[in-house]
Amino acid sequence: MNIGILGLGLIGGSLGFDLRSQGHHILGVSRRESTCEKAVALGSVDQASVELSLLAAAEVVFICTPLALIVPQFEQLIAHLPVTTVVTDVGSAKAEIVKAISPLWNNFIGGHPMAGTTDSGIEAAQRHLFVDKPYVLTPVTTTPTTAITVVESIVRSLGANIYHCQPEQHDYAVSWISHLPVMVSSSLIAACLSETDPDVLQLAQKLASSGFRDTSRVGGGNSELGVMMARYNRQALLRSLQQYRHHLDELTNLIEQKNWAVLEERLKSTHEARRDFVE
Repeated sequence: MNIGILGLGLIGGSLGFDLRSQGHHILGVSRRESTCEKAVALGSVDQASVELSLLAAAEVVFICTPLALIVPQFEQLIAHLPVTTVVTDVGSAKAEIVKAISPLWNNFIGGHPMAGTTDSGIEAAQRHLFVDKPYVLTPVTTTPTTAITVVESIVRSLGANIYHCQPEQHDYAVSWISHLPVMVSSSLIAACLSETDPDVLQLAQKLASSGFRDTSRVGGGNSELGVMMARYNRQALLRSLQQYRHHLDELTNLIEQKNWAVLEERLKSTHEARRDFVE
């Protein structure tokens, strides 16, 4: 199958590695000629170009650009595609994307692989990135069954775990477990930097180990991606942030009141609940 990838960063490059290894012919498009050359040299794609017309031969196209570029790039892309081409995206917010693209392209289905690292660019692409990771598909009532089946088949071949939901449900869910953690993690780093004693701050930086590394990882990631999460999932993220602030206030009050018994019960409860998210 001829598969097109628009956007050759971490996700697009990683898709290229895995799909090419299965015998698909991969056509890649990037804004930079240097990225195209590197993607070919690394073996992520068979052909690459800065021209969208390269994707005219693709039977399926994955749009892997930053969130803000998905709709504008798609609007330019459709002039080059046969109406039979199945198009999907990998954006981390779905409602606005699906609402914009679905009326323009019958064979479109929104998607979001829940995989990635703090690194970006074609150099960060890796093989088997999607194995055992959730991959969400957000078909709507007008999405053809054939388009769903085609994308499902490709995603399943990546070793990912497929989930279906409405675009709005996706955005509410990821606001809790993806977008909120980015903002909380960033705030943790900023709070540490507010220490006014330079000796204490330097000591904290030297003592930081696995606990700080785990809780600060996503806050130290791609800033552009974090802004796009907030911009394109604004309402759901604001709701999550408000709830987080409420729970943080409750913990603050318990500590101020020296209510250790209730604090212990709260920490026991969250300790047990964590298993439902990560195990």
